[in-house]
Amino acid sequence: MNDDQQIRALFDQMCRAWSDGDAVGYGRCFTADCDYVSFDGYWERGRDAMVASHDKLFRGVLFGSALVGEVESIRHLGDGVAVMHATGSVLVAWRRRLPRRRLTRNTIVVVRGPEGWRCAAIHNGRIRPVGVPSPDSMPAKVARALVRASRVLRLGQSPAAPATGTPVARA
Repeated sequence: MNDDQQIRALFDQMCRAWSDGDAVGYGRCFTADCDYVSFDGYWERGRDAMVASHDKLFRGVLFGSALVGEVESIRHLGDGVAVMHATGSVLVAWRRRLPRRRLTRNTIVVVRGPEGWRCAAIHNGRIRPVGVPSPDSMPAKVARALVRASRVLRLGQSPAAPATGTPVARA
């Protein structure tokens, strides 16, 4: 099996372990120091914490659920490191089909180690595209007018505010 086939098999293993309600098996798909960001932005650090939270889910609100999805792409960043994008969702036991608004895109950093490929980081985000209005649309014109007014009134942050989003103190 080549690297891409092994990475796809890892994703299948993740789905199988989830669908079996096997938090420990799910955890074996990840590195010990993994980062796990769920669809709601919650950030779990480390396999043990991630396994504990998934065990709670599998024995609780996600009991009997299945993880279904497919790998969309794999891009190798270097020897033994790749980014995988997959689309999937949790199918709860009482549904036959996935609800459209529950579809999630996963960005997964996978690394090759002594035990094979494992997930070092995963970030899940709901797929709910928001259309971006054109610059000449009414929402864009209103946004520009609000920015101009806030600058005149010295509200909000200055144009030279740090990129971190830290508010700038005004004298």
